[in-house]
Amino acid sequence: MSEHVTSTASGNPDRPRDHEDISSRAFWASTADEREKTFARLRERGTITWHAPFEDSLLDDPEDFGFWAVTTYDDLVEVTRRPDDFLSGPGILMESLPPELVESAQSIIAMDPPRHTKMRKLVAAAFTPKQMRRINDRIEANARKVVDNLVEKASAGEGTTEFVAECAELLPMHNINDMMGVPDGDRQEANREMKVLVGWNDPELVGHSQEERVGRMFQAIVSTHQLCLRLADERRREPQEDLITALVQAEVDGEQLADEDIAAFFCLLTIAGTDTTRQSTSHGLRALTDHPDQRQWLLDDLENRIQPAVEEFVRWTTPIMTFRRTASHDLEFRGQQITQGDKVVMVYSSANRDESRIDRAHELDLSRSPNPHISFGGGGIHHCLGNQLARFQLRALFTELLTRAPQITAGEPELMPGNFFHVVKRMPAYL
Repeated sequence: MSEHVTSTASGNPDRPRDHEDISSRAFWASTADEREKTFARLRERGTITWHAPFEDSLLDDPEDFGFWAVTTYDDLVEVTRRPDDFLSGPGILMESLPPELVESAQSIIAMDPPRHTKMRKLVAAAFTPKQMRRINDRIEANARKVVDNLVEKASAGEGTTEFVAECAELLPMHNINDMMGVPDGDRQEANREMKVLVGWNDPELVGHSQEERVGRMFQAIVSTHQLCLRLADERRREPQEDLITALVQAEVDGEQLADEDIAAFFCLLTIAGTDTTRQSTSHGLRALTDHPDQRQWLLDDLENRIQPAVEEFVRWTTPIMTFRRTASHDLEFRGQQITQGDKVVMVYSSANRDESRIDRAHELDLSRSPNPHISFGGGGIHHCLGNQLARFQLRALFTELLTRAPQITAGEPELMPGNFFHVVKRMPAYL
């Protein structure tokens, strides 16, 4: 199957590997606190480190000999800001993927200039502050609706309910689909397919075998693309006040987005726009449960304190833990010789705990200011377009939640093993 993967030869099979294990499924199935002990030791090296390939890859790639781990804040920012040296086009996951999957699901985050430059201009023309202001009222209304649902389900369950399914995943699902113009019914189907694309290594969702996982992922992408293309065709005939219409009409220098580009961006937004908020909400509630002093500080002046609290929730959670780049040529970086085609994996969950740049990084401090977290990227051309949308959603939901149910607590979360999204699969909530 090697002819179907996107990586080129990744380094030297004889290159010495660091003895710290960050390549096993067991490592990524452990808790964030356990992983951080390893990342702290790697940061002490003062350089990047070479590791074995991830042991549970989606596809077999005989040319994948390992990856460089970028664990410090400064090194991650440096890699992010050098797109000519460190490419996104071969894919942004640690694993090698079929090029068709990269093209159809990762959109602009897996593109390099000049294509990325043109695509980002076209997408940004539709993803404007005006669009964000337009949907802000809907975000607040959806937050009320979601908390109504949570309180109702908890009442029926004698004060207990499942927080992820009944709250954390519902708000971003409704907000993203309201913004894009996806009708009720279709949005629930899109959300189910999104969870497959996020949880491709979860046997409960996709099965156990490699063939089952690949097949189910492609099925999810095809279904999501078909939905988007149907909606795009409808918006060309009858434009509406939504993002699908804006993408169909977007034009820069006389050029418009092709259907396949609209569908790929739709797929990306369905995944990234939904799952990052879902994880920050779930981990955020658990953090408030574990740190009652921080909850009380927030409740004492919720309106004025929610903004810095949201920034700390996003840092503390780091909903996207890693992003990969690929070396475009042989080069030296932090004293290490990187070979063309080497995978270079930026570990955001490590950088957000780097005390050389973030004071008391291992403490939850909702009043932290400034908060130089890099959960939305380390700058450069791939900085998250949806960062304001995520902030709006988290602010609205926690404001509504802590106003209506200030003493809500979270039980032990069930985490999904994986090295990309920091996924809370299930978590009980007690009202």
